Amino acid sequence: MFSKFTSILQHAVEALAPSLPLQEDFVYHWKGITHYYIETSDDKAPVTDTNIPSHLEQMLDILTQEEAERESGETGPCMEYLLHHKILETLYTLGKADCPPGMKQQVLTFYTKLLAHIRQPLLPHINVHRPVQKLIRLCGEVLAAPTENEEIQFLCIVCAKLKQDPYLVNFFLENKSKRPEVKSPAAAEGGKDSVLAPDTGQSQADHPGEPQAAAAAAATSSPAANNNNTNNYNLVTSLLNLTKSPDGRIVVKACEGLMLLVSLPEPAAAKCLTENTELCELLTDRLVSFYKALPPSMDPLDIETVESVNWGLDVYNLKEDAAVFTGKRALISFLSWLDYCDQLIKEAQKLAAAVMAKAVRERFFVSVMEPQLMQTSEVGILTSTALLNRIIRQVTSEALLQEIVYFLLGEDKEAETLATVAQNPLRHRLIEHCDHLSDEISIMTLRLFEQLIQKPDQHILHSLVLRGLEERNYLENKPQEEREEREPLENGQPHDAVDLEEDPLFGDDLSPDSRLSGSDWLGSSPQHSPDHSKSDGKTEVHKIVNSFLCLVPDEAKSSYHVEGTGYDTYLRDAHRQFRDFCGVCQRWDWRGSPKPLEKCNLDMPFFEGHFLKVLFDRMGRILDQPYDVNLQVTAVLSKLSLLPHPHLHEYLLDPYISLAPGCRSLFSVIVRVVGDLMLRIHRIPDFTPKLLLVRKRLLGLEPEGVTYVLTDGISRSFFEVTSETPPLSLFLSSQRGPQYAARRCHCA
Repeated sequence: MFSKFTSILQHAVEALAPSLPLQEDFVYHWKGITHYYIETSDDKAPVTDTNIPSHLEQMLDILTQEEAERESGETGPCMEYLLHHKILETLYTLGKADCPPGMKQQVLTFYTKLLAHIRQPLLPHINVHRPVQKLIRLCGEVLAAPTENEEIQFLCIVCAKLKQDPYLVNFFLENKSKRPEVKSPAAAEGGKDSVLAPDTGQSQADHPGEPQAAAAAAATSSPAANNNNTNNYNLVTSLLNLTKSPDGRIVVKACEGLMLLVSLPEPAAAKCLTENTELCELLTDRLVSFYKALPPSMDPLDIETVESVNWGLDVYNLKEDAAVFTGKRALISFLSWLDYCDQLIKEAQKLAAAVMAKAVRERFFVSVMEPQLMQTSEVGILTSTALLNRIIRQVTSEALLQEIVYFLLGEDKEAETLATVAQNPLRHRLIEHCDHLSDEISIMTLRLFEQLIQKPDQHILHSLVLRGLEERNYLENKPQEEREEREPLENGQPHDAVDLEEDPLFGDDLSPDSRLSGSDWLGSSPQHSPDHSKSDGKTEVHKIVNSFLCLVPDEAKSSYHVEGTGYDTYLRDAHRQFRDFCGVCQRWDWRGSPKPLEKCNLDMPFFEGHFLKVLFDRMGRILDQPYDVNLQVTAVLSKLSLLPHPHLHEYLLDPYISLAPGCRSLFSVIVRVVGDLMLRIHRIPDFTPKLLLVRKRLLGLEPEGVTYVLTDGISRSFFEVTSETPPLSLFLSSQRGPQYAARRCHCA
C-alpha cells in the first residue's frame, strides 16, 4: 500500500514540477530504478508493487519523443546515454535474476517496445545486439511460463528487424565453443552497488554514432564469417521451444517467426538453420505424429472433399467435426501442418528449402508413407493413396514437390525397358494399381497420376511418358531413300497411310454434330490451303480430328440426340486447359517440332513405358469396364494429350503415322475396340433407343425406374442380355479425350 501511495505522490510531483530537459529526465528515471536496489531490502515484493514499471515506461516515452524531435538517423543524448552506460546489459541481468519477481516480464516488454518504436537501426550497436542475444537465450526455457506472451512478442520483433536488414542475422550466429559474453557490471559484481556504477568504457565499435562500423566489425568477427559448422542459432532454438507451448496462439506466433527467419537470404544463416538446429526434426516429427493419428480407414471422398485449412487458422469444433465423419479433426490437423511445411519450404532460402524438403521425403514419405502404399490390405491401400493424392494436390513449393516426385517415380532419366520396369518398387506398384482388381483402388490411383501430370514438374512427364518417345522409335524404320521418295497426296497424306475417311468401318456420312466447323474453332488458327501439307511434316489437324470423330459408327452415337451434349460443349474448357498447360510448360526446353529422324535411333526396340502400357491395356478393355473406371482412364489420357510436346502429339494423336512392327498407339488401340464394338451392337435389339435412354440416365436427364438398375455404366436388366453386355454408351464419352486433345494439338 505504501509503495502505491509513493508512486501516486511521485506522479503528482512530476505533473506540478517544471519540465526538465529530456536527458536529465531520462537519467532521473534510470536512477529511480537503480536506487530501488540500494534502498529496498525486501526483494520478495512483486515488481508491480514498485515504481520500476513506471520508470521504464517513462524512459521509453522520452526516447520516442527525442527521436521524433530530431532529424532522421540522428542519435540524441538520451539514446547516447542508454548505449554508453550499457543500460540494456544491466536490464538483462536484472531480468535474468527476475529480481524483483516479475522483472523478466518488464525487461522483455521494454526490449520489445524499444525495438518496435525506435526507427533508427539499433541492432548494429554492440551494446544492443549483445544483450538482445543474451535475452533471446532466456526465451523458451520453460514451457507454459508466465512470461511466454512477452517472450514471443520479443522474439517476433527481433525476427521482423532481421527481415528488414537480413545482414544483421550474422550477429545472432554464436560459436558453440567460444560464446562472446560481455559481462555487465551487475553480472561481474553480483551486487546492488554494481548496478549504480555501470562500466562506461567503450571500444571504437561501441560508439553509438558509428553503427555501420560496428556492423562491419561484428560481421567480420562473427562466427558466420568463418567457415565453421559449430554455430548456435539461439533465435531459432527459442522459437522451436515455443512451438511446443500448450497455448495455440504462442505456437502460431512462433511459426510465423520461423517463417521470417528461413526466408533470410544469408547463406551462413541458412546453413546454420538446417545443420545446427532441430527445425527439420520439428517439421517431420510433427508431420509423422499427425499422420499416425489418422484413422486406419477413411472414405476417399471425405479425404478429397474436406475443406482446405491454412495453418494458423485451424479453428474447429470437436463435436461438429466428429458428427461429419470420424477422423475429420485429425485430418484437418495433418493438412494444416502439411500446409505450414509447404509454405515454410516455399519461402525458405534455396539451400535451406532443399535440405528441409529432403528431410520431409526421408523421414515422412519414405519412412511412413511408403510402407502404407506397399501394403496388401485393400482398405489400407485405398486410404493411403487417397491421402497421397490430397497431399500432392495441396503442395505448391517447388522443392517439396520435386522430392515427392523423386520419391514416387525415382530419379532415372534413361528410357524404360521391360527389364527395368520393376527397378523402382514403389513406382512399379503404383502403376500396377492403375489396373488393380479393386476398381476403387484403380480409380484412386489414376486420380493420383492425373493430379501428378498437372503439377509443374518436368520430371513427372519425362519419367511417365516422354523418355520412351525421345528417339521416335515407334515409327517404322524405313531406309532414307524411301522416305525421300515418298510424295504427299493432294490431301496431305503419305502414300502408305490408310485413308481412314474412306474406310467402310467409319462410313462417309458423319452426323452434323460430329463434323468440325472451321468457324467454331479452326478460325483462330493459321489457315492452310487444302492441297498444302505442313512444312514440318505434321499431319494437318483437321484430318486428325475427323479421323477420331469417324471412329465411332453412327449407330453407336447418341450425342446428337441430346441437346448440349456434343463435343462442342467441351471446347471452351479445352482451350482454357490447354492455355494453362502451355503456361506451365513454357519454361521447359520442349522443341516445337519433332526430333529429326536422322538423329533418332530407330533401331532401338520400342517400349511405350509401363505407364502408357497400363493405360492402353485399360483403354483396350473399355467395353467391359465400369463407367467410373473408363471416365478416369480417358481423363488421364486427355491430360497427357494436352501436353504441347511434339513426340507426344505425334504418338498419341496422329493416326497417319506408320508404326513400327509390334507397336501400338492410342489410335490403334481404339480401332480394335471399335471392331469389337461393331460385333456387339448387332447382338442387342433396338440398340439405338436403349443407348439413348442409358445416356440420358447417366447424365441425370431421365429418372431411374425400380427395375432399371445401372451396372457398369449400362442398364443390363433393361437390355435383358447376358452379363457380357458392355456399357456401350460409355464409349462415345471416352472419345472425348482424344477429340479435344487433338483440337488442342491444333491450337499448339
